[in-house]
Amino acid sequence: MTGIYLQPTLTGTMITLRPLLAEDFDALYEAASDPVIWAMHPDSLRYERDIFEQRFFNGAISSGGALAVIDNNTARMIGSSRYYDWNPELREIAIGFTFLEQACWGKGVNTEMKALMLNHIFTYADSVWFHVAAENLRSIRAVEKLGATYSHKEGRAVEDKPFVQLYYKLTQPAYRAVCGL
Repeated sequence: MTGIYLQPTLTGTMITLRPLLAEDFDALYEAASDPVIWAMHPDSLRYERDIFEQRFFNGAISSGGALAVIDNNTARMIGSSRYYDWNPELREIAIGFTFLEQACWGKGVNTEMKALMLNHIFTYADSVWFHVAAENLRSIRAVEKLGATYSHKEGRAVEDKPFVQLYYKLTQPAYRAVCGL
């Protein structure tokens, strides 16, 4: 991924994003071990330690784009997100594999995290994709609030369990308009 920096340290008011490291497993699993976090997700067993490690954490580390979310008040890891699928020809990238502890929901943490990530990545990309399971209404509302628009859907499967994945695209001008920039 030459020419693009996918693991920056980004600091906001409530949180800091920093590169996710292999030694972060225990702290990140602690944040991920609540079954409620994964209830609307196609891979709803990610709260189980082995499944989290095999089907989430190992991919995050090998992706080269995973970020740990650190609470600025407590210095605790409260979740993660990731940049992936960089397409330099089209100047497009995806943001996803995002989760936060339930205690952070509805408090502006996800909004700040996405703002930090989008403001960073729009120095490299013209558009960002979000891939969201059709049942994940919380995530659908969140990406729509950012100004992302529905593009298409695809049938997918996790461990032979079928689901519908929705594709939302956010262009830099649409994001700037939502932010009033």
